[in-house]
Amino acid sequence: MRELAASAILAAIADAGLRVKDIDGLLLNKSPTAHTEELPLRMQNDIGLRDLSLLAAMDSEGSTAVQMVQYAALAVAAGLAKAVVCVFSDTPIKEKGKGGGDTFALAMPLSGIESWEARQGFLGATAGYALAARRHMALYGTTPEQLGAYAIACRQWAALNPQAFLRKPITLQDYLASPYVVEPFRVLDCCFPVNGAIALVVTSADRAADAPKPPTYIHGMGQGHRGRSGLRGDEPEVLTGAVQAGKAAYRSAGVTARDVTQCQFYDAFSYAGVLSLEGYGLAKRGTGGAFLERGHTAPGGKLPVNTGGGHLSGFYLQGMTPLSEAVIQARGAGGERQAKNDLILVSGNGGCLDYHTCVLVSPHPKLH
Repeated sequence: MRELAASAILAAIADAGLRVKDIDGLLLNKSPTAHTEELPLRMQNDIGLRDLSLLAAMDSEGSTAVQMVQYAALAVAAGLAKAVVCVFSDTPIKEKGKGGGDTFALAMPLSGIESWEARQGFLGATAGYALAARRHMALYGTTPEQLGAYAIACRQWAALNPQAFLRKPITLQDYLASPYVVEPFRVLDCCFPVNGAIALVVTSADRAADAPKPPTYIHGMGQGHRGRSGLRGDEPEVLTGAVQAGKAAYRSAGVTARDVTQCQFYDAFSYAGVLSLEGYGLAKRGTGGAFLERGHTAPGGKLPVNTGGGHLSGFYLQGMTPLSEAVIQARGAGGERQAKNDLILVSGNGGCLDYHTCVLVSPHPKLH
């Protein structure tokens, strides 16, 4: 994990046309299943970074990657640092032939009663998200076929991405034949963990203008963390902090949801895609499934979503997966999968729909 992170950091610095000595900030996002020492603050020494003005290890679960970018941008704007590297690294697959399912095997405390989930066999993020999806189905009539439409669209995008791990086309029949993990989630509803690392550099717009590759500009950002009261009427399964995060991002960028031309969602499960469309105001509440079923997020649709295949068919490296694809798209480097990139919404999602972050990026220094 540590070696992968170092390699990714050095590659990002070179990609930005900078030298190691130009970096004065380092933000680390450790894997939720890793030991802290596997991605320690002393990574600074591994890379040869000296006299840093900003250094921190962050842990806000799946929302952390986008938060790193936000805090790095704020630090640069405030003069605290000039060039900040943000990195995530993970090695969930430890043995040959063994998948990354252990990443999601830990109990997710949702009830507030200590150890209740583990005693009931309510294990992993899959169970929590499946329960949330069931609530959406009960309230709005969302169907398994609509969840399948999301998974199929992701696979269609992945087929156009040479770096995606799962590129074989799938049909609705393939999806429905996929075995259940926790109803209503089938295998094809769940993310694909891999060993890897992604890093990126955040610096000022003036400095980025001289970079060897086109920069990606940040126009808006937001966070939303509702919390769970556990009281009747509180529905964290369908009413999430994405609403708050999105409103803040749109307000800070001076735009609305109608201006978004593509999305890169954190989608550890298909339902996260449904709920993100609704939470960020891209589809009316309760209509996310129908929006997907009409093919709007697939290649050729009016709102491309997760153009690299996302977590379901591309690869799962937490919030860095959508950030990486957003940079590729903003640079116009998507090849066959390149989509309209005037304004890209990138989301992060941690816990069981508990922690939400987003940024709005584009290839344009100014939106208006």
